[in-house]
Order: sequence, then C-alpha cells, then structure tokens
Amino acid sequence: MKFTPYWLDTAPQGPDRSGSDIGGRVEVAIIGAGMTGLSAALHLARKGASVHVFERDTVGFGASGRNGGLATTGMSIGFRDAVSRYGFDTAKAYLLDYHDAVDTLEQLVADESIDCDFARTGKLNLASKPAHFDGLRKTHEIMSGRLGLETRLVPKSELSSEIGSGSFHGAMVEARSAGLHVGKFTRGLAEAAARLGVTLHEQAPVEKIGRLGGTKHRLVTPRGTVEAEQVLVATSGYTGRPFRWQQVRIAPVGSFIIVTEPLGEDVCDMLLPNRRMASTSLNLLNYFRITPDHRLLFGGRARFAGSDQQSDAKSGRILHKAMTEVFPQLSKTRVDYCWGGLVDMSMDRMVHAGEQDGLFYSLGYSGHGVQMATHMGKQMAEYMNGTPTANLWRDLPFKRIPGHFGPPWFLPFAGGYYKFKDLIK
Repeated sequence: MKFTPYWLDTAPQGPDRSGSDIGGRVEVAIIGAGMTGLSAALHLARKGASVHVFERDTVGFGASGRNGGLATTGMSIGFRDAVSRYGFDTAKAYLLDYHDAVDTLEQLVADESIDCDFARTGKLNLASKPAHFDGLRKTHEIMSGRLGLETRLVPKSELSSEIGSGSFHGAMVEARSAGLHVGKFTRGLAEAAARLGVTLHEQAPVEKIGRLGGTKHRLVTPRGTVEAEQVLVATSGYTGRPFRWQQVRIAPVGSFIIVTEPLGEDVCDMLLPNRRMASTSLNLLNYFRITPDHRLLFGGRARFAGSDQQSDAKSGRILHKAMTEVFPQLSKTRVDYCWGGLVDMSMDRMVHAGEQDGLFYSLGYSGHGVQMATHMGKQMAEYMNGTPTANLWRDLPFKRIPGHFGPPWFLPFAGGYYKFKDLIK
C-alpha cells in the first residue's frame, strides 16, 4: 500500500523547479502552488502581469493534490442553513457562486486543453438516516422550485438505480457536479501558467514577509529575497507563519482517503452505475467515487487529527471499515493507496477572500476547494486588478477561531462535538 496520494502518483511529472533564481522585483507574488495560486497566476498572466509563485514543497503537494477530485455545487453548510444565517437572497448568491465555480473549472480545462478526465456526472447526496431524507426533500423543493436548479429525489425503493448499497434511506441527485483527476489538472494548470510566463518556484517557502507600504511587500525565501507590488496568500489548510492573521482564522482539519485496487468496469457499474460523486449526510461524512481507472476512492474525516504516515494508516483502517459497511461486497478488496491532507475550515465554514494589511488572500473552502479554489483564483485576479465586485466574499467577516494560537489543539474536541451531533440527529 502506498501512502502517497493516488492523484499525484498517477499524474505526469512536471519539471524540477527547485533551483530557480529568486530576486529582484515582480508585480505579483503568490504564496502556494495549488489550485487557488495557479489559477490566479494564470489569469493575472493573461492580463500581462509579471507573476511569481512560491511553493513550500512541489506543485499540488497540499490540499490540491490530496482531495477526492469532487467538484460539487453545494456549500459546506447546506443551503437551508445558509438561508437561516444570511437570508434567502444572499444565500442564493453564495450558492450560485459555487455553481459558477464548476463552470469556471470546466472552461479552464477546455481553454487550456488540460487532459484531466473532467466529467459532469452529477452528485449523489445520500441520506444516512430516515430523517435525513426528509431534509433532502425540503432542500430539493427549494432547489428545483424557488431556484430552478436541476435536482431529483430518489426514494429508498429506487436507490439501487444509483448505488449498489442498502445502507441508505434515499438520496437527492444534483446534475451539474463533476469529477476530475486533480493531479493531472493541477500539474496541467501549472504548465499552462508557465506557458504564459509565470515563474514557479518549488521548495521555496516564504519565511519572512515585510510590508513596504500599501500592497507592496518584501518576501524572504531560502534562495533569495524578492519585492512584490501585490501578494496573494493561497495556502489553504497549510497556512502558517509568517501569515499569522490568516493562520488563526483557519483550522487545518485532517481529511483522509483510501483507494482500492482496480475493480474492473463491471464491478464499478454495480457500485455506482452513473458514476456520481457521492457523499453521506452525516456531519462526519464519507464521500466516494469511481476513479478514471475503475477503482473506488473512499474518503472522509475519519479522525480529527493531523496527517502523517502513522495517522494516515489509522485513518485508513477506519475508512476501510466504513467502506465495507457501505459496500460489503468489497470486504476482501485490496487497498492500494492511503493518504491524508489538511482541509482549511473557517469558523463559519464559508469562503473568505479579500485584503488585510495590504495582503490579498483567499482561504476557507471547508472541503469544497476543487471548484472554489480554482474559481477564486480567477476572481481574485479580477479583484487585485481593480474590480472589487468580482469577489463576492469580500465583505463576509473572517472571524478568528477562539483559542487558536498555532497548532490546532482543539481538533479532538471538535471531532467529539460532531460525533455527538451525528448520534442525536
């Protein structure tokens, strides 16, 4: 079993960018070579900007290469909760931005001819408890009625047409969600940005940053110092010093994934015949899908813990148990990949993007980063270019997490809270 992400292991390798020269002045410096940073770099370069991207490790090493490859249209908190919190009109605007995000992703794949197995097969929202199906029914009524979106309810009696499992109590199908090979996409995005003149620096962590006035900053890396007219922080769940203001507003929550051995097309047709991106309705949910080479990917918040090989292995065992509860027919199936990564959870589980002390940032995707990170890279390029309205999230308060000073000591308590909620609801 490999403890490297399946996506990165099966994507074409890019060039070594760990020896690039760093120094002088640039128009834009972007911290993080994931989907946010690379999308922003590409869209800024299209406008003629001089852009340098600084990555602590390698392209796509963080959350962008460690997720499930699901690009779905729903928000982390659910639309009805968003209506309760923000009112119908604002919640609608936020939700439709998630829909726009999948469109942005699809358009970028087409424009740059990125071979990444992008397919709009839809999402299957599965009711883990009978009461949860009632909630899905209410959501469907709003989605298909007041919003005019393409959703469909699937009662338990008809669920075999969507999934080869008897574990659920019905589902809601959302038609516009997509799946893709995120390793191929992220590395393809990097190559597309490089063709437009973006300079990518790998193994180049920003160790110090100093404001020179306005949005101008000096960045210090192990290989040199650079001055930038604008800086975008795009570090997701890997945000740390020297970006203290952003760090204490993001909880780096572990998300873990296993991928089986190749199952063959016939077995996959039995498990998920329509190749939906699937997720359960629990707070500590599981999500799963079929990979392009006919494996089952199965992930979730198996444990509220960080990610290293020992932690990933423990989480992998929990996920394997959960996978075989959903699909008992896979009890003897080999697991080929097991890995973890960090999700950037904000206090309100909403996207946060804007400017603070002259630093631009886009963070807080809370488990929906594939489409939103890519989309927000595009939107932040417009925002940084002088179009404030391009950033829908600019006025949403970005609250500090109480008691968060660096290492996320509070994660086990958060995990216990959500486990309790799943037991009682």
